[in-house]
Amino acid sequence: MLTVNIHEAKTHLSRLVERAAKGEPFIIAKAGNPLVKVIPLQAQEAGTTHRLGFLAGEIRVPDDFDQMGQEEIEARFTVGGP
Repeated sequence: MLTVNIHEAKTHLSRLVERAAKGEPFIIAKAGNPLVKVIPLQAQEAGTTHRLGFLAGEIRVPDDFDQMGQEEIEARFTVGGP
């Protein structure tokens, strides 16, 4: 991955941003120490997990899911419950 120092990033920011937008992320460093990583907004960071729908088709939610345990819950919130 391309690493540029702050001075170079300021000088060539437009070109660097265009490259990043096309899927070529880069790192900006100061005195050789990486500070930030520039990536396109639509790209998902490598190693991150996309959790939404990760068990689609593998589990079944019962039709009465929103009523499961209803009697026990009502009993615990009723005066004189268990």
